[in-house]
Amino acid sequence: MRFSKSFLVALVALTVVCGVSVRAEEPVWVMRPVEKLARGIANAAFCPLELPMQWIKVKNEQGGIAGLTYGTLKGVCYVVARAVVGVVDVVTFSFPLPNCPNYPGDGGWGYGPIMKPAWVVPVESDWNGFVYGESSIVNPSL
Repeated sequence: MRFSKSFLVALVALTVVCGVSVRAEEPVWVMRPVEKLARGIANAAFCPLELPMQWIKVKNEQGGIAGLTYGTLKGVCYVVARAVVGVVDVVTFSFPLPNCPNYPGDGGWGYGPIMKPAWVVPVESDWNGFVYGESSIVNPSL
């Protein structure tokens, strides 16, 4: 039992050290993989929230009946996609991926999101302050 715990700790440490790219001159070189890991956990855990997100989005664009029918089917597809992307982010958190730039507009490899929006509930889609309350640090007007 002791060997497996120390082996797991060594494996995680090695993954973090090896996964950190050669761009160690950036002050945030450790935070990019950590953000990717957190995003993956959140996307895998909260992927069912895509269903009501798509209901609301389709209802606002095409009406109530479309929101109930097409929104439900679109939501189920997004739930599955969000769960898969979350698992991929968790498994590959310490390695940059192709076509996932750190900053929008950049190209190449990075720790950026695979799926847009990066998080299940983006700030602009918050339901009357349900996720991001009034005392939140996030400012939706920015």
